[in-house]
Formats: sequence, C-alpha cells, structure tokens
Amino acid sequence: MENSDVEKTPEQLVSRKGGLRAIPFVIANEAFEKIASFGLLPNMILYLTMKYHFDAATGTSILFIWGATSNFMPILGAFLSDSYLGRFLVIGMATIVSLMGLIVLWLTAILKQAKPPPCDEICIKPNAGQIALLFTSFVLMSIGAGGIRPCSLAFGADQFDNPENPNNERILHSFFSWYYASVGISLMISLTVIVYIQSEYGWVVGFGVPVGLMLVSVIAFFFGTNLYIKMKPNKSMFTGFAQVTAAAWKNRHIDFPLKDSDGCYCHGNDSKLVAPTQRLRFLNKACIIQNPEKDLNPDGSASDPWSLCTIQQVEQLKSLIKVLPMWSTGIVIAITISQHTFPVLQANTMNRQLIGNFSIPSGSFGVFGILTLTIWIAIYDRILVPHITKYTNNPRGIPIKYRMGIGLFLSCLASAVSALVEKKRRARALEEGLEELPKAVVKMSAMWLVPQHCLSGLAEAFNAIGQIEFYYSQFPKNMASIAVALFTFGMAIANLIASLIVTIVNHYSQKGGKESWVSTNFNKGHYDYYWWILTILCVANLFYYIICSYFYGNFEEEKVWNKDEDEDKNGASIEMAKSKESPIIY
Repeated sequence: MENSDVEKTPEQLVSRKGGLRAIPFVIANEAFEKIASFGLLPNMILYLTMKYHFDAATGTSILFIWGATSNFMPILGAFLSDSYLGRFLVIGMATIVSLMGLIVLWLTAILKQAKPPPCDEICIKPNAGQIALLFTSFVLMSIGAGGIRPCSLAFGADQFDNPENPNNERILHSFFSWYYASVGISLMISLTVIVYIQSEYGWVVGFGVPVGLMLVSVIAFFFGTNLYIKMKPNKSMFTGFAQVTAAAWKNRHIDFPLKDSDGCYCHGNDSKLVAPTQRLRFLNKACIIQNPEKDLNPDGSASDPWSLCTIQQVEQLKSLIKVLPMWSTGIVIAITISQHTFPVLQANTMNRQLIGNFSIPSGSFGVFGILTLTIWIAIYDRILVPHITKYTNNPRGIPIKYRMGIGLFLSCLASAVSALVEKKRRARALEEGLEELPKAVVKMSAMWLVPQHCLSGLAEAFNAIGQIEFYYSQFPKNMASIAVALFTFGMAIANLIASLIVTIVNHYSQKGGKESWVSTNFNKGHYDYYWWILTILCVANLFYYIICSYFYGNFEEEKVWNKDEDEDKNGASIEMAKSKESPIIY
C-alpha cells in the first residue's frame, strides 16, 4: 500500500494529474466536436429547403436564429462554469447534450415520419410535430455549444497552470498553438470532407458521420477523467457587474464625499486606488462607505457585496460600458460575414466542376474564406509585423484602430462584389431562359464566388481579430474572459438582426404580388438587391465606426488599473491566454 493514493498528499496527487498526459483527450474532444458541429452548418440550408420544403427566406431566418442561440449560450456556459459547476462538469454535460442533439437531427433524416413527404405536384409543409423535432435538435446542439466553446481552451490551459514552473508560459503557449492548429484543421475537414459526404452519400450518412465523431469526442473526454486537473468554480465577473449596478441603485440617494480619501471608498484586497475615476460618476456610489463598522468585515471586505463594492469592481464595469459603442461597430460586419446560406444556394445554381468529373460541393466554398484568413494571419504575424513596426513603433504592426477600420472597409467591398456577381449570374440565367427552372445550372463558373469569400475572410482577419485585441488592451487582465463574451454576444445580436433583415426584405419586396427579392427561385428573385442593402449598411457602419473611434480617443493609452495590478507578468499573460477563443466567425 506504499504507493496508494490514500497515503499521498494532495500536492503529490495533483502532480500526477494534468500536463501533456491529459492534453490529447482535451484536444481530441475539441477537434471531433468541431468537425461534427461545424460540418452541419454549410449544407443545412439545403436540408431545410429540400427536405422540409421551407422557402429560402424562412430557412435562412431559422438558421440565423439558431446561430444567435448558439452564440448566446456560451455566455451562460461561462457563467455556470466560473460560478457553480466548474469547467470539467460543464464540458462533460455539454458534450453529452451535443451528442443527443446530433442524434435527434440524424433521426429526422432516418425516419420518414419525421419530415414531410417528397414533393409531387405540390410540396407539403412540415407539421408542428416535425418542426418540434427539428428544432429540438437545434436547441440541444446550441446548449452543447454553450458549454464546450467557452470552457474547452481554458480547461486545457488549466492542465498546465503551474506558476512555480519557470517554463510554464512557454509550455502554455505551445499548447495554444497546437489547440488552434487542431481547430483550423477541424474547420477545414468539416467544410470539405463532411460537406462532400453529405452531398455525395445523402443525409442519413452525412448526419450519421458527425454522430459517430461526436461519440468519439464524448469517449475521448471522459476517458481522461482521472488525468485532469479540475479547478474549483469561483466568482464570475458577471456577478460583479450585477453587484455594482445593484449597489449604485441602492445608494443613489447618498451624497458624494466632499474630498476623496482612503476612508471614503471600499478598496477590498484587489486595488490600491485611492478613489474611482470621474467618468460615469453615478457608479461611484456603489463603492462609497457609509458606516465602516456596519459595511466592512474585519479584513476590509464588504459585508454585503450587493450594497457595497470595491473601486476595482466599479472601474471594471466602467471599462465595459466605455467600449460598448466600439463593440456595436462590429455588429454589421458580423451580419455580412455570417451570410452562409444564400451563397450556398447561389453556388447550387452554378457550374461547380473543378477537375474532370469532380465538382466542389456548394457548401464548401466557405473554405476559401477560412484559407484566406489563415494565410493572411501567418503572413502578417511572421513577415509583415516586424517591418511595419519600424514605421509605426507599434509592437502589433498596424495599430488596432486602423486594422478594425480596414476590416470594415473590406466588408463593404465583399458585399458589393457579392451583389455584382449575383447580378451577372441572374442576367446569365435569364439569357439562357432559366427563369422558371430554379434547379437548372447556369453556364457560369461557381469560382466567381471565390473573391467574395476571400474578401470576407480578409475582413474578418482584420476586424474580428482586431476587436479581440482591442478588448484585451482596454480591459484589466482579470477581465480577459469578458472580451470573448462581448465578441460572441455581438455575433448573437448580429444573427438576430440578420434574421430580421431577411424577414423584412422578404415581406416588403413581395407586396403587390411581386416575386420576393429573396425568393427560393434564385433566377426570379433579386439577391443582388439584398446584397446592395447589406453594402449600404456596411458603408454607413464604416462612417459610424470613424465617429466612434474619434470620440473614443487613443486605443493605446495606459489604463487606470494598469498602474495598480500586482499580478506578475507570467501569471497575467496566462490568465489572458486562457480566456482566448478562436475569432473565426462561422
């Protein structure tokens, strides 16, 4: 019994856990989950229009709402993991829920009763039960995504979080490189192999493969249970924001102190600031001490955190509020970059033949955007930044403000190019007499769609990654996870607005008995008009960004909390890196 776990100290037991031995299970779980879930997205519009007989506008709105739900859920998942359940339990439950969602979706392809019969002379719409089963699969997959996406990378980083190791930061960044490489490879496989299987072998096989991959993901994660370091949940940053808001409201009637001093405000153990800043001054009432004997514990902490908060908490909420106008400038570009459904339907009407008898699946053209983003990041980071830094004196090369602006400008170009290409495609279809033949293939190469995908990928590389860096530069290091939450929340809002835009365009464009601009029959619709609407929104948003960035001021200036952080450089960089998520919008 000498080597039994019973006789070992907790420190010795922890030393046997985590590290490289646990990482293969974490990365396998993430990689297989990404392939399974993202492999469903490109062709889903085809499944909804062909098998459920939804029109293009309705199917697109459904997918936008599904995307919004999937982007809202990670905020809830992060809150639960940080505050109550811990990352291991949240990932484990979410992985199982995702598998259940995939199985339900697979059943809709297997069971004839789960969807309407094939079209004969007329197409029967799905009944309430069939729609409920389909939507159940979407909801389950969104819940699963909400648990896996915000926790997986941080859980992997937990396995290396050993500040006493001088090589800890180097090892951790090596893990991040492998993690992002696995994510990139997974996305490529999902957009090519999985989409090809669905196109060539049908929906039963095409949905069955992701189910198998997700099952492997579940097994891989739980197989490493005894090897993981499992961090205990702690207080969530969202709770702190709620406490500041509640305390400021409760104390709204008290007066500000005539003179700032150490005894006026609650400092707690996390700040040495004498007084809060004067911006958004009404929030300062949340940290005013009214009765030291009643309001404070012996250690200086607040006796009731919902009535009294620290200066640091107040300043954190202020920093979040300050970036909201800049954050809002990313919503429109997220709308344009999230336009995956219409390009898939568009590609389905074009000549997709590449070499010999091989045709690129219509759902795989999004890979050109991912490739452009990946190649540009590598070129920019490894080749251009060292040269640009000499002229800008900025370690990031092009300043964040300009990179975000360039991304918005490129999104304008991407939308305009999409409109021009669709105008040419529609004119060619009418010339060939295909107006009443929506399933006919136009004699125009689908490679015409590549430039718009490449421009979208480049716009994302500039703006989306710039957004993440902007949030990191403006927040204190212990708020790094909020950067990802803001980004995903922006994507969720963008998906909801995109669904609203499609609904409005569909409703008003078909008034008076006219054909809808977003008609299921691409040859009778006017998708070029739809893309021009998005272009106008992008141009207006670019000017809005210029105004917001002008009034925001210097992105690079030193923040008030940077003078007050006691974290060592290694620990701080680890905490920031642990909260990073892939900025790829898909």
